[in-house]
Amino acid sequence: MSFLRLYVRVLALLRAEAKMALALGLINIALIVAQFAEPILFGRIIDRLTAGQATHKLPTLLDLTPMIAAWIGFALVSITAAMFVSLQSDRLAHRQRLAVMGRYFEHVLNLPLSFHATTHSGRSLKVMIESANGLFMIYLTLFRESFAAAVAIVVLLPLSLLLNWRLGLLLIGLMVVFFCLILYVRRRTETLQTAVERHNSSLAERASDALGNIPVIQSFTRIDSEAAAMRSLTQTLLSAQLPVLTWWALAVVGARTAATITLLLIFVFGTALFLQGLGTIGQIVMFMSFATMLIGRLEQLANLCNMLFLQAARIRDYFEVLDTVPHVADLLGARDPGRLAGRVRFEHVDFAYAGAGRPAVADLDFTVEPGETVALVGATGSGKSTTLSLLHRVYDPGHGRITIDGIDIRAMPLDALRRNIGVVFQEPMLFARSIEDNLCIGKPDATAAEIAKALDLAQASDFVDRQAQGLATGVGERGRMLSGGERQRLAIARALLKDPPIMIFDEATAALDATTERKLQVALAKATEGRTTFIIAHRLATVRHASKILVFEAGRVVEAGTFEALVARGGVFAALARAQFMTADGPAPLDQDVLVLQAP
Repeated sequence: MSFLRLYVRVLALLRAEAKMALALGLINIALIVAQFAEPILFGRIIDRLTAGQATHKLPTLLDLTPMIAAWIGFALVSITAAMFVSLQSDRLAHRQRLAVMGRYFEHVLNLPLSFHATTHSGRSLKVMIESANGLFMIYLTLFRESFAAAVAIVVLLPLSLLLNWRLGLLLIGLMVVFFCLILYVRRRTETLQTAVERHNSSLAERASDALGNIPVIQSFTRIDSEAAAMRSLTQTLLSAQLPVLTWWALAVVGARTAATITLLLIFVFGTALFLQGLGTIGQIVMFMSFATMLIGRLEQLANLCNMLFLQAARIRDYFEVLDTVPHVADLLGARDPGRLAGRVRFEHVDFAYAGAGRPAVADLDFTVEPGETVALVGATGSGKSTTLSLLHRVYDPGHGRITIDGIDIRAMPLDALRRNIGVVFQEPMLFARSIEDNLCIGKPDATAAEIAKALDLAQASDFVDRQAQGLATGVGERGRMLSGGERQRLAIARALLKDPPIMIFDEATAALDATTERKLQVALAKATEGRTTFIIAHRLATVRHASKILVFEAGRVVEAGTFEALVARGGVFAALARAQFMTADGPAPLDQDVLVLQAP
């Protein structure tokens, strides 16, 4: 994205603030006109006084009153306009900062899991905060100072040529030198600043990783090494940033040097013009004031240009994320079907991950009828998790289609589909909020009785009752204040409280002890009555009563039948069963897992 197009988009973000932006623009114009009128009036008063002194006919105070009154009037306009600009530009910038953050946050939440799998959460957070802060400073500086500075240049230079073109050319020369310096520095620093932002992203990602894994760092005595790695990253960042800062410091020094020389030239050249009768003392004073004002305005523009170039890489990152389009899209005219019954049908479904050499699943064709229990079994990477991901539309099939109750799931709005599906992930994924807040994620209006029932079904009532603050107890970041089994039981209760017609359990009992798991299996059997239920489970005992089992290899179904029939067949599933049940002490360790689809 080019620099110009980038900032056209930045200005386009002000669409909702168009009226206030226009008002600030007009007030800034009034402010500059008033500020320019003051030195003109001052110069005219001086000329009247010097002319009167030369003719020995000094003007009276009454003669000067109109110009003095006009001077006072313009001063009042300048003060009032400056107060309005300062207050309203600050408010506009703060509103836009929060709007930008909100827009980004909502968009990222809607992006598919494939985006979040490849984008570090630390980087996403950095882009949201830094780009919002950068836009805040740009808007604030633009409306409080820089817009007025630009107007000043547009108004002052033509006006100065009309008043005295010889002295006006000196001011134009100052402006030319300034913009040449800015363009030169921009070319030298644009690539350097892009590299700085890459180092900033690496720093944010590393810090997020470390802070999110404190127990691992302390347990493996990695504090010193992580701190050393962070120091190395900060040193690299500093080494990349210093040349950029040096170039902009040189630009500021160059602009101030040119400004000082211009002031000196105006005085010397103005004096020469006065001695030749081509200028007046009032014009010298007037142009000295103009030059001083122009220098201040050029420094404001320099600060804005510096800010624009330094923030460009961060704001590009913001728009790149905002331009990311979710690959999961609803069909035209998608309609909310309401609560579904839960008949699931895969019709010759193929799917391949981007860049993969082979399909993740191929020619999936099966039906789950209400009342039927179906298990999908296979080694890691055989396509079981992908099948579930396709069902709740983490991805869409490349070929074929998936229907629920005969309706293509792409013909339903995404939120309507997911409202009908409850998922318990292998990792509980709790928020750093209270137990009650976590439970009510899927049903914010749940009653106390519904919460108690869900906790009871998930075998979570006892440990919640033991908490000092009960449901109001905070669980910490990612639920770290709870044990693994407690976190998982809360996740199960959360899904049950949602009360969807379709349930997915992804290794939901993996973190539970054997006694709790047995209780939970009984509870789940009751809780899932009347629902289509998908269960990923490591222990084959979980799928023993499935009415049909589908065995996966390389993304295809290679065997199908009941538990007993598949064992008797002596194929892939039989080998898996023998591996788990061949010891008297319990299941043998396996690197395979089992996916159960159960529809009562």
